[in-house]
Amino acid sequence: MTETDIFAAMGISGFGKASKKKQLDPSRFDKNKRNSAEVFTSSTSTSFSTPGPHVSPLASTQFDDEKDKDVEPLDAGVEEKTRNKEEEEPEYDPSDIDQFNLDQPEFPVTHEIILKDHTKVVSALALDPSGARILSGSHDYDCKLWDFGGMDMRCKPFKSWEPAGTYHIHDLKYSNDGQRFLVVSGTSQAKLFDRDGEEQATFIKGDPYIRDMRHTAGHVGELSSCTWHPRDAHIFMTSSADSTIRIWDVENKRKQKTVIVIKSRERGARTKVTTCTYSPDGGMIGGACLDGAIHMWQANSNFVRPNMTVEAAHTKGTETGSMTFSVDGRTILTRGGDDTIRVVWDLRSFKKPIATKAGLATLYPTTNAMFSPDDKYVITGAGAMSKGGKGKLMFMAKNDLSVAKTLEVDSTPVKVYWHSKINQIVTGLSSGQICVLYSPMTSLNGAKLLLNKGPPRKVTVEDMSDALAAPSIITPHALPMFRDLEGPGRGTKRKAEKNRLDPRKSKRPELPVTGPGRGGRVGASATQHVVQNLVRDTTRDQDVCSVTFLTIFFFWILCLDVAFAIAFFDA
Repeated sequence: MTETDIFAAMGISGFGKASKKKQLDPSRFDKNKRNSAEVFTSSTSTSFSTPGPHVSPLASTQFDDEKDKDVEPLDAGVEEKTRNKEEEEPEYDPSDIDQFNLDQPEFPVTHEIILKDHTKVVSALALDPSGARILSGSHDYDCKLWDFGGMDMRCKPFKSWEPAGTYHIHDLKYSNDGQRFLVVSGTSQAKLFDRDGEEQATFIKGDPYIRDMRHTAGHVGELSSCTWHPRDAHIFMTSSADSTIRIWDVENKRKQKTVIVIKSRERGARTKVTTCTYSPDGGMIGGACLDGAIHMWQANSNFVRPNMTVEAAHTKGTETGSMTFSVDGRTILTRGGDDTIRVVWDLRSFKKPIATKAGLATLYPTTNAMFSPDDKYVITGAGAMSKGGKGKLMFMAKNDLSVAKTLEVDSTPVKVYWHSKINQIVTGLSSGQICVLYSPMTSLNGAKLLLNKGPPRKVTVEDMSDALAAPSIITPHALPMFRDLEGPGRGTKRKAEKNRLDPRKSKRPELPVTGPGRGGRVGASATQHVVQNLVRDTTRDQDVCSVTFLTIFFFWILCLDVAFAIAFFDA
């Protein structure tokens, strides 16, 4: 017996050898490849080729010249080594693209999958920090949870519910640890759910009759947005139409932690706060208002007045859909409802935007914009210019907002989210669809997990015949959920004896009245008691002679009463 056989018998395959993995064919993603028109406006276009070995022209010429030469056949040992090497080749991994010298796509938009379950515009969208689940909210009042690892080719959510009745969903946010998320709707109360969509808390609403917003325990107007603290998973912030931003602690749902009251420049009038955000380090708080102003506060200040303000950042009366900090925390990106997108550089010179991009149609107030994970580009959506037209995803350079790429989608994109971990772009459309864009070469997991699963197996004739031949009959009380855990034979003898003494649980019939004031029932008079006893059938357990004697006796007493009454009236 050789040494290899001994190791095989002991269950040891070898030391330092890579385990055999099934080689995945990159062409399996071709079925989800985009066929829509793509407009390239950048000077250097990126080639999106399918994965495979790259062959230079010089190498191909050399290969053609060698085909004409006589090549000696390889011996059996070399062929066997080559075969083993091919079998031990690792599975397809995007990190191995560099060894093929391929041109990687700059934007993960070569392939897509469509999630169809909402019936109206997707107004809120969020992904958990790991990129495994999508949380969506819509104008159809529903929230839906999608899990990439649990979905099959049908792409259906595993949970759908109405968190606030018949109110539109305005915003959704996952906490930094991914264990809970917030839901903000048209009501004045934010709701907290755990990872699986079970409600944990509903935060209090304020008193609408109190004028000073600092003295109320919660919001009195509809909520517009929410955000979590980047460092503390127990702190979050909400903005509302009551002109306040409130900071909450998840452990206290009866009162907010801090109130930031925003006054408009028009003699201290109220203004709706459309969005709020934290800086990456949690040191700054930003808010955008309906009057077009943008305010910034230091997180450790008393919030009496903002530290920095731009009054005319956007057009008055338009709703600013989003306000986002860059990764370095020095750049702010705002997406206005006035069809413009503006980038404010360096908070030390906050008065004037460095770059502005106009002409982006905004059809929904929650339309957002965000930075790319590498902090080089800005992505946002532009609405369709005509009814039934197609919307556009705009990729713009961060420096001057010049358009680097334009991508057409089926309808108007409202919410855009570019996840940094899985490198995939999730877009909520006005048609109720959720479009997940990815690239087989640069994206990880997410939508790529669906391609590892085949379509659901169709029911065959054999399956139906087996089901008809041996049907399984399950009675309801045989299931564990309907099983009586307090039935006989489970040590409940004392409880059964105690229930027997209880007239209600033992269902004992009501006892007859044997005298006035017995059993909780009181007669009206002694005469009525006598008459009731005459009428009542109590002869079941009595002697016939005694019953006859009592009847004659009571009749004689009644006759005497009548005789005395007649004599009294005659006298």
